[in-house]
Amino acid sequence: MSSWHTRLLPPLLAIAFAVLLSAIALVISGADPLQAYGTMIGQLFKGSTAVDTVNLATVYYLSGLAVAIGFQMNLFNIGVEGQYRFAAVVAAIIGGALQLPPVIHTIVILLVAIVSGALYATIPAVLKVTRGVSEVISTIMLNSIVAGIIAFLINADQFGVQTGNNIGTRVIAPSGRIPGIPVGSGTLFGFVFIAIVIGGAYWFMLNRTRFGFELKASGESATAAAAGGVSAKKMTLIAMLLSGAVAGLVAMPELLGRDYSYGITATQMYGFTGIAVALLGRNHPGGIAFGALLWAFLDTSAVSLEQINVSKEIATIMQGIIVLSVVVAYEIVRRADLAAEQRRVGRALAGNGRKGASVAEGGAV
Repeated sequence: MSSWHTRLLPPLLAIAFAVLLSAIALVISGADPLQAYGTMIGQLFKGSTAVDTVNLATVYYLSGLAVAIGFQMNLFNIGVEGQYRFAAVVAAIIGGALQLPPVIHTIVILLVAIVSGALYATIPAVLKVTRGVSEVISTIMLNSIVAGIIAFLINADQFGVQTGNNIGTRVIAPSGRIPGIPVGSGTLFGFVFIAIVIGGAYWFMLNRTRFGFELKASGESATAAAAGGVSAKKMTLIAMLLSGAVAGLVAMPELLGRDYSYGITATQMYGFTGIAVALLGRNHPGGIAFGALLWAFLDTSAVSLEQINVSKEIATIMQGIIVLSVVVAYEIVRRADLAAEQRRVGRALAGNGRKGASVAEGGAV
């Protein structure tokens, strides 16, 4: 299961399948698939599209990492959406109210976001380990609740500030922001490098620490892990808290690098996109980065399709097909590898049987 084709073939097959089906959809609608795909690729090299793609991919990457941590423990933390939104509004309120020296101000905001995300994930985690409540059900409910919390907090009577027709939190002072890097006609989020560090830390935790080994072992088989002295409930609780903590950072690239305030109309659905990105990346930090860039590319380049009178929703169709086909592709490759391994074992056993064994070696007389 660790061979290169097991890791790379499924996502490549899923992408190829998505391109093929989308091309069929374009032909049926009377459009030229080659022209449509060429327009999308060409858009990447116009204006600030490339920079915007990397910036958006940074957000998707953090969301994908948060989901992947849960997946490692065989948990479906669909509540990343609610956790990052809760963390964003709390961090924006506190960050806008504080006046601290540079760097310290930024670190405080990030710590508030991490703690807030973890706290919001504590609710489904405790329900899971104490009452056996499915994390899918509890996190979906909490995703709905967070909308009411945000509406209450970002209110003129609470912490909201009216700016024109929009209402949001108080603007974070320059001392709390993360400066960007001018690239061409765009500005690259400084948080890109923080996201890379987080991805590296995630890889190190999984592959170079005892905790990472216990996390994966518990996800594979809670019974076997318990036999080895690992508490499945403890690992479930920690995994959900870590997932929530990383989810708390999802909105930080935009909050501290572009918007500086969190409003009612802030972009949503990043948490759900993270699920697709984690699936595409097979929970590996490198694979998640690839999935995040691909998803961001489809989102940022889709608008160019309207220039050739093609609906930009074709990009959404591609994304949906990729999600569906990547799951199927991984299962097909897994079964193919399993069948190949069984054939190898069968041939090895057959070969040993033909050789036979002498009486001295315990063979038949």
